[in-house]
Amino acid sequence: MTLTGAAQALFISSLQPSERPTAEQIVSAVEASLRQHGGVAGCACLCAAEYGDHPDIAPDRMRWALSAAAQAEPFAHAA
Repeated sequence: MTLTGAAQALFISSLQPSERPTAEQIVSAVEASLRQHGGVAGCACLCAAEYGDHPDIAPDRMRWALSAAAQAEPFAHAA
């Protein structure tokens, strides 16, 4: 899985930055999103829809999702 795919799955999860999630919570949220939404492609579609529906807040959430996923194993070294 790429870092981008993990971030998109995290982006559409219910996990919030204000919760200060642990790496384990991030991995769990990513895995749950992937299962619930049909894998990376399904998560990417929902992520794009959120950008269309909420262009004012989506970039901040994606920055958080990318940063959080990059700090969580096994996504930290994903290409």
